[in-house]
Amino acid sequence: MGAKKKKKTTPGLLGVNRKARFLYTVEDSLECGIELKGTEVKSIKAAHFNFTDAFVEAQGGQLWLRNLSITPYTHGGVFNHVSDRPRRLLAHKKEILKLEKKVNEKGVTLIPLKFYLVRGYVKVEVGLCRGKKMSDKRNTLRDRDIQRDMDRERRGRM
Repeated sequence: MGAKKKKKTTPGLLGVNRKARFLYTVEDSLECGIELKGTEVKSIKAAHFNFTDAFVEAQGGQLWLRNLSITPYTHGGVFNHVSDRPRRLLAHKKEILKLEKKVNEKGVTLIPLKFYLVRGYVKVEVGLCRGKKMSDKRNTLRDRDIQRDMDRERRGRM
């Protein structure tokens, strides 16, 4: 029989927020570190977290990641962490102030787009996003369907 195709995965990629790309138009993105405590790192490296409803809040010259749910580590015991606490994101002061200024505009928000590892450190890609209207979402779906049909036609001819 034929060999199974392996999924192409980026080394170090922990999770991607695909729903954010559908619901929002990403205008700019920024790589940030994240301040984690105790067993949170082990849980995130095991991909035991959920960030579909997460958002980033800029307040007081700092970035705070809210609604990130990290499942408690199974072997943590008494040293386990609180799963829904706000976590501080690490970025340069100039970048934070620039983002804070842009977020104060109407309809703009900061959304975590993906989590990945760089030299053992957990990094978050934060996107400066503007919400899409319903017609924009329909256009995205239509374009995706057209692209899928074109790919099928291309594969069928080869």
